Amino acid sequence: MSLLTSQISQYLQKCKFEKNLSADTLKAYRIDLAQFAAFVQDTTVDKTLLGQYTAHLNQTFAPRSVKRKLASIRAFYSELEEQEVIEESPFRRFRLHISYPKELPRTIPTDTVEALLECVYRKYRDWGNRWFLRDALVLELLFGTGIRVSELCRLTPDTFHLTSGSLRLLVHGKGRKERVLQIASPEVISLAGQYLIAFQAAIQQQNSILLNRREKPLRTQGVRQIIAQNLEDAAIGGHITPHMFRHTFATALLDAGVDIRIIQTLLGHSSISTTEIYTHVATGQQSLILAQRHPRNEMHLSIG
Repeated sequence: MSLLTSQISQYLQKCKFEKNLSADTLKAYRIDLAQFAAFVQDTTVDKTLLGQYTAHLNQTFAPRSVKRKLASIRAFYSELEEQEVIEESPFRRFRLHISYPKELPRTIPTDTVEALLECVYRKYRDWGNRWFLRDALVLELLFGTGIRVSELCRLTPDTFHLTSGSLRLLVHGKGRKERVLQIASPEVISLAGQYLIAFQAAIQQQNSILLNRREKPLRTQGVRQIIAQNLEDAAIGGHITPHMFRHTFATALLDAGVDIRIIQTLLGHSSISTTEIYTHVATGQQSLILAQRHPRNEMHLSIG
């Protein structure tokens, strides 16, 4: 094991047991630092090498991923410097500017969401297979709460509270921040109740609400497969990711006039600037409404 690899291993142990970082953050750090170590090998890490590695990343990954990977490496070297393992981090006075176009969140048309839900409900009515209850609950929770897919998969009996009038989720988000999400739809509440009855034993055994076909906790890739399968069954073209449900949730609330700071809280964003990207989508929707529905469109008057 090289010195760098050993240092990375010790750093990840500290992140896990002392810094108490989430499993998702640890996974990202482990991947980012392993890729860096493979590139570096026995080469001395200095600003020149960091520049070369940045160029390599830019050729391989999207700008957002490049920024995250370099942030992981910077945090690692900051820790080594703080512990006096090294005299100075190579990131000192290293200026990195990554420019990339701001991509507006991709949302799902309402009729597409409705077609997806209708497809999975129809399959359950036709076949009575309890796994279609699971698929329907996954889609309803994504659409109804804007929950992150990783948060969805971490739901347990202790964070999933069903009553006769509401479904409350206690969500542990990024940075271990907690927030409460609530669904009041009678249809979704009924669905959740039927699901809990159908999977009661496995839920208690696995301490996990959502399960895969082996009755083990559902993973994020399993959620993507559920979406893809129902897209195919509903004969809907295109590609939909779990995060697009989150974008759709936020944009729908903004279009409905919900205050952006309330949306920030529901999404679990630390900064309002992260939430503000949805205002661009809402503005586009407002422009469309004006173009289609403003009464001036019915006044056939012109200067000519």
